[in-house]
Amino acid sequence: MNAELRAPVADDVLIPDPLIKVRGLSTVLNSKTIFDKVDVDIPRGRITAVMGPSGTGKTTLMRHITGQLAPDAGEVLVDGQNVVKLDRAALFALREKIGYLFQNSALLTDYSVFENVAFPLRQHLDLPEVVLRNLVLTKLQAVGLRGAAHLMPHELSGGMMRRVALARAIVRDPMLIIYDEPFVGLDPIALNQILKLIRTLNETLGITTILVAHELAAVRQVADHIFLIAGGKIAAHGTPDELARGETPWTKQFFTGAVDGPVPFQYPAPDYAVQLGLAEARA
Repeated sequence: MNAELRAPVADDVLIPDPLIKVRGLSTVLNSKTIFDKVDVDIPRGRITAVMGPSGTGKTTLMRHITGQLAPDAGEVLVDGQNVVKLDRAALFALREKIGYLFQNSALLTDYSVFENVAFPLRQHLDLPEVVLRNLVLTKLQAVGLRGAAHLMPHELSGGMMRRVALARAIVRDPMLIIYDEPFVGLDPIALNQILKLIRTLNETLGITTILVAHELAAVRQVADHIFLIAGGKIAAHGTPDELARGETPWTKQFFTGAVDGPVPFQYPAPDYAVQLGLAEARA
């Protein structure tokens, strides 16, 4: 990575007793440096947003946290467990404590709303049907969709699908829930419903929340803290208001949507005139 595109390292990103502790994380994918000795702590019981330009590693960081991808160097500890060193059984046990809300909701199209939410319970637990039923209805009530239990995914709006997916993500009372772009494609009413649910569930269930998103206006309503990833580093971090007022080139470009800045409009390419055959290559 070019030195001029390398983001500055934000200071004071470490906190006492975090749920997630990342130390010296380095990752190279397809010859591109995604992370360069990154340190990050995610506090327990809070809502932490991870933001940054497309392709800077937000989803890759989530894959490290859930053990889907091993880093080239460094450690990722979740609730005191080094994810990289866990065997298959221990890794699966850890993942059962993590709820994941996918960007496209990822509902099972041939299953009803009820059975979509019940799916993790049927897969991992042997519960009496009456207990399973009550658990599912309780989670659907929490997201305001108990009356839609009999509907099929194709009968739902985009916002309702997102809420069903959220009910499924919390059905086993996870210690951590990860939202991957939960605001994409939502109308203002559905967006506000999801924002309210994120905050309410975080407070009532006492879970830790990681929110991967681009929409600062939405993030400002729910997040306690934001990490801005850019150039293989944590370029900035702080409360939503602090980052919105940020004066670094990275924060100014990202939060104002400027076309050019540390992330250039033009992808690196040979000399334009030379490539078109209009000039000779310079020595």
